[in-house]
Amino acid sequence: MKRTVEEHAARFDEYASDYDDGQDSEEYRACAGLVIEHARSALEPGDTLLDLGCGTGAIGLALASDAERVVGRDVSEGMMEQAREKAAADGIDNAQFGYGAFREPDYDDAVDVVSSNFAMHHLADDEKRETVDTIAAFGPRTFVLGDVMFFGEPDPSEPFYDPSVDDPATVGVLADALTDAGFALTAVERVADQVGVLVASRTDRATRASPGRCVIRLYADVPGARRIPSRFRHANARRIESRKYEPRLPELPPRLRDGAPTRASP
Repeated sequence: MKRTVEEHAARFDEYASDYDDGQDSEEYRACAGLVIEHARSALEPGDTLLDLGCGTGAIGLALASDAERVVGRDVSEGMMEQAREKAAADGIDNAQFGYGAFREPDYDDAVDVVSSNFAMHHLADDEKRETVDTIAAFGPRTFVLGDVMFFGEPDPSEPFYDPSVDDPATVGVLADALTDAGFALTAVERVADQVGVLVASRTDRATRASPGRCVIRLYADVPGARRIPSRFRHANARRIESRKYEPRLPELPPRLRDGAPTRASP
């Protein structure tokens, strides 16, 4: 991690009140919308959603009507105060926001679905693995991760990657961490070269995913967009691809291609 937790917290506290206004890129909106879509599909009546790196509550509040309880965790009190204000303004009373880091979320109750959007890239790769292990210990059915991630070679000129504060992983590194923790990847959404969404389901719990299948969508549109907050809609996006993974996409881990037990290359 290139900055300490305290340094990240102070940085986000500083511009928490302006954070939402700054998240206006099409890629960010697409990523957030896809996280909402996949988490919503995974939620069932009575479920608890744990949103890690919740920020100003964009994901958790969008899903509050689909869950019995939403628990948001972040290290920035300024960001969470924005989330609480939005919840109060919208009359949402089943969402609770409190301090918690990725590896120490300060939450002990049952969790059914875990989400995280544009936050985990601040962790080093070994810390991401520890985070995935922490999430797996909750025993959720599904983990939906939207973030800065590398589908190809890292390019510091890309707008979502600042080497001074960010430490994104390759899709292969994330896939290894998830599968080693007992998850199976059920969807990979490539929003841009350095932005994507991974959906992982526990292999030891009943899931809606077909065994051995992983849906790959490249810059997909979002079904049911009317239920996604307007700031996350991306009108110009269109579905390019929706199919089972085939070997002609070499930048994705081999385990997505043929189910082989070999480790994915970073």
